Amino acid sequence: MEVKVLRLDHRRQRDARITTHVCLTARALGASGVFLNGDHDKKLIRNVQDVVERWGGDFQMEYCKNWENLLDEWKNKGGEIVHLTMYGEPVQEVTPKIRSSSQDKLVVVGGSRVPSKVYQESDWNVSVTTQPHSEVSSLAIFLHMLHEGKELDLKFENGNMEVIPSAKGKNVQIKDRAE
Repeated sequence: MEVKVLRLDHRRQRDARITTHVCLTARALGASGVFLNGDHDKKLIRNVQDVVERWGGDFQMEYCKNWENLLDEWKNKGGEIVHLTMYGEPVQEVTPKIRSSSQDKLVVVGGSRVPSKVYQESDWNVSVTTQPHSEVSSLAIFLHMLHEGKELDLKFENGNMEVIPSAKGKNVQIKDRAE
């Protein structure tokens, strides 16, 4: 099962940091890419692509002008849509059902206001608590539960930087690209 994320309604001036964190979280926790909707933020896309180049992996960023077409195309190809919202079914109850389907997943995280069509078109509206909080935390918790913690052991190939875990201090290994 492939997992991609749709970030709805990105606003360049207001959302650059939070959208970057959505992308970094998606990448680090096992999604294969993000579709960016809203403002076409070329700088943000370049910044995320730079992280992928330096730290490895096959993560893809793509601008998506029309999210409705993306939802339709995703479903027409047999994929399923998971919308993260505080109004959905509890994540701890619904994630096993979502995981049991091998269909590709498009995880939708909102922006300023999520249109009702997203709720209607989604196979699952999933709530990570019923309290207001960050789409970054919702995405992290959902991906962690979806992958049952296995995403914590992901290896990112073809990067030239790697953190070497240590109890104290920062240890980053810079790899020679010629290796």
